[in-house]
Parts: sequence; C-alpha cells; structure tokens
Amino acid sequence: MHSCDELPETIRDVEQLEELLSRPTPQVVETLGRIAGDILVLGVGGKIGPSLARMARRASDAAGRGTREAGRRRILGAARFSEPGLEARLQSQGIETIRCDLLDRAQLAALPQVPNVLYLAAMKFGATGQEPATWARNAYLPGMVCEQFPASRIVAYSTGNVYPLVPPERGGSRESDPPGPVGDYAMSCLGRERIFTYFSQARGTPVALLRLYYAHEMRYGVMVDLAGKVAADEPIDLAMGYFNAIWQGDSNAMTLQALEHAAAPPRVVNLAGTRALGVRGVAAELGRLLDRPVRFVGTEAADALLANTELAGRLFGPPRVGEEQILRWIAGWRRRGGPTHGKPTHFETRDGKF
Repeated sequence: MHSCDELPETIRDVEQLEELLSRPTPQVVETLGRIAGDILVLGVGGKIGPSLARMARRASDAAGRGTREAGRRRILGAARFSEPGLEARLQSQGIETIRCDLLDRAQLAALPQVPNVLYLAAMKFGATGQEPATWARNAYLPGMVCEQFPASRIVAYSTGNVYPLVPPERGGSRESDPPGPVGDYAMSCLGRERIFTYFSQARGTPVALLRLYYAHEMRYGVMVDLAGKVAADEPIDLAMGYFNAIWQGDSNAMTLQALEHAAAPPRVVNLAGTRALGVRGVAAELGRLLDRPVRFVGTEAADALLANTELAGRLFGPPRVGEEQILRWIAGWRRRGGPTHGKPTHFETRDGKF
C-alpha cells in the first residue's frame, strides 16, 4: 500500500484515480482494525460506492482482517448494477456483490445480516418531475433498511441541502443549526434523517448521519463543472458564488471512520471542504491553467450552501488533499481529455429544483 503522503502531481488515468480514491489512511486502517464484523454497502453502484467499498477492503486487509486465519472480513455491495462491467470489477477487488432492488421488500429481506451497514442509496438528479420516486427512495427506503437491520451499526449519507443558504462570512452551517430545506429533494433528505432518527431512538440502532456536500474527483464535482464551462467558453453564473470542496478519497475515509461514532440518537456530522471557495476565483484559476478566457454572468448572492466542518475535524482529522491540489488535478485531467461522469452537480441551483 502506498503512503498516504505520496500524492502525485497529476493523475494520468482512471486506474490511478481509482487507486487514489480507495487508498486508506492510517486512521481508517486503525478503525477497521478495531471494528468487528462484515460491512455491507447499500447502493454500491453509484459514484461513491465502488471506491468506498474498495477502501474498506484494502483497509481491512491492511488491519489484519483480510486473511482466513484472522476471520476474513467480508465486504459486500448491493445494487442493481446497471453499469456494464462494474460488478465484475468489484468482485476482482475482493468485494462480494449482490444484485438487489432495495425498494423490493423481498430482495431487501434476502440480504445477509451484518454488523456494519453503509447506506449510500439516494435520488437527486431528476427529482423534479419524479417527486413520488424521490420521496420513496430518500425517505421510505430508510425505514425499510432500519427494519431489516435493527441491530446493525449504520452510517448513512445525508446532504447539506437540508440546511438553508447562509452568508459566507458566517463560516457555514453547523450540525446544531435548524434545518431549512428548499424543494422536494432537500425535504425528502430531511425526511431520510427523521426516519433514521426515529428508528434509532425507538430501537437503539446506532446511526451516523453524514451531511456530505461536494465531494470531488476528476470525473465529478463543482470544479469539474466549472472546468467544463471554461473549456467550452460558456459563461459562469456567479449567483451561487461560494462552495465547499472535499476530495472523495477523504470523504470515503471519514465515512469509514464514522462507523466508530454511530450512536443512538444519531450522530450528525458535516462532511465538506474546510473553507468556502469563491466561484469567481476558482474559475479564473481554471482559466489560467487551461489557457482559456473566462466569462461571468450575474453577481454573487449574499448567501450560499456552505458547511462548518469543525466537528468532522475533531472526529476524523483534517483532509489529506487540499482544495488547491484538487483544482490542479482537475485542470490537468481536463487538459488531457480525461473522461467525466457527465453528471453536473447543479451546485448553482438556488430554488431546490434538481
């Protein structure tokens, strides 16, 4: 395993990217050395699931829980696996896959009971016009999962969209701030939190709710959106003038560390970049790195979707990859014509319609 400090100047291809995203930190190895039992990743087929499951496998092996003599920990991933080749790739990395439509109660009930569950299942893109499906996946499914795994430790992703927009000078929303969701997507995500909280309180299920926003890698993230617009000579809308950015490898590591912090009632933690980045400045730097002119429209509004991450810093330590490094990597990836997921973040959305 590479040292966590050995970060390359550039990321040359998807293989190297996937290795970096799944490279466990020493803290993750220590955590998974202390945590007992198998780990099930629900929704492993999304943007985050594959690298998170692989990190869990690598960290478990490094912690001495990867051999038959040590009682090899199983890392299981459940999804519908619509992406060609993903299931085989995960299996080749030591992850057991289970084809499952999580909203099908019979299929969900057939999943094995495990001590540790990572809940990644969610619906955001296309939520407008599909509000019933959005609520079913974001608020009804969590109740089904809690009924299926009442004795498990559950780490579940939520989102910063449950917060209202706040002025940048305030330093970002804190976990203790009252929610203020706007639109069906954000309201359904608050519903997800409420359902997990209900079952945690009623049955004593330990839960950690991670309000993750704007995880970045070379194929997805706010900076990827901005780089695409700069490269295509499209104007940059400044209305949502600020954002947080965290390397997905760091959010993966913090997610696995959160297994030790699950509690009843749930522990809520913001996972995001450590400071507010200005869209204007980031776009200008991308223009410089890509040797392209940058055009702006509008002006920065007085507020934005921003996080305070002091609690995450205390629990998990600081991110290992800084925002400037992420930006340089993304610019280099764009210059070389690297692939993207083709899924804009829609970070500029201010009316809650995704």
